[in-house]
Amino acid sequence: MSNIIREIYRGDYAPPSNKPFQTAENKAIINKIENEKRYFVQKMSLDDVQRFDKLEDLYMDFSCFEQENAFICGFKMGMMLGRAVFVDEE
Repeated sequence: MSNIIREIYRGDYAPPSNKPFQTAENKAIINKIENEKRYFVQKMSLDDVQRFDKLEDLYMDFSCFEQENAFICGFKMGMMLGRAVFVDEE
């Protein structure tokens, strides 16, 4: 357990930078998203494509915030569970 604590402290362990787990289902969804984006981009004006790209960037930024909040919540829950193991709460 102390190794993971050292890795977190040193910044060596950063789950968001790890390669995401790829499954056939994930790849199929990514392909569908790319196909749909390609369809719409072909029908749009250059100005609309630029706005669409900005919208996509906003969704990505929001997704990062959600992932960070989920990590924080999960980490806190894990610490509370770990504490409960070692503290007699009668």
